[in-house]
Amino acid sequence: MYRPTLLVLLLSLALTPLARAECTDPPARGVIWIGCDLQGRDLAGADLRGAVIRESRLQGARLDNARLSGADLKFSNLEGASLRRARLDGARLGGANLSRADLEQADLSRSVLDVANLAHARLDHARLPQARLYKARLDSASLQHADLAEARLSKADLTDANLSHARLTGADLSDAILEYALLIEADLTRARLDRAQLSGADLSRARLEQASLVDARLDGTRLDRARLDSALWVDRRRCPAGSVGHCGD
Repeated sequence: MYRPTLLVLLLSLALTPLARAECTDPPARGVIWIGCDLQGRDLAGADLRGAVIRESRLQGARLDNARLSGADLKFSNLEGASLRRARLDGARLGGANLSRADLEQADLSRSVLDVANLAHARLDHARLPQARLYKARLDSASLQHADLAEARLSKADLTDANLSHARLTGADLSDAILEYALLIEADLTRARLDRAQLSGADLSRARLEQASLVDARLDGTRLDRARLDSALWVDRRRCPAGSVGHCGD
């Protein structure tokens, strides 16, 4: 036989509304929108810090200046969404579709974008230091002047991407596909490019001091005036000081 206190507890639990938010709930910090249809929604400037927006449809949504720090957007579809100057530091975007999204000047510091689709996305002047982009698609993306210092881009596809003037110091680009990518005046100091596919890429005037290019593919790669001091070359030779445009005196 149940005690009265236990009956009261069971009744209170039965009558308590679920903590999970509905898709119709207004945008708010920590809101839970899972599997919601938010296509074309105007969420510009919204405070969505720590929000859970997994597996939701946000195609064409407007999220300019939105605060999404620490938000969970895994497997959501943000194709063509506008996230200019959005705060996404520490956000989880693994498996998300951000193809053709506008992320110009967005802050993606320490964000997780493993296996995300950023093909044709615009990331000019975006901040991605220490971001994780393992096996991410960035083909034909624009990352001019982007900050990717110490970002993890192993096995990422950057075919035809524009990384001119980007900061990639200490970045991990091992096994990445960079065929026909533009890396003009990019800073790749201490970057790891082991086994990277750089055929047809343009690294003119790039900084590659102390970078590692062991077993990288350099067929037709342009290295005009690229600085290679102390870089580890494809054949494991250490480039001597003063190496410019090629590994050697």
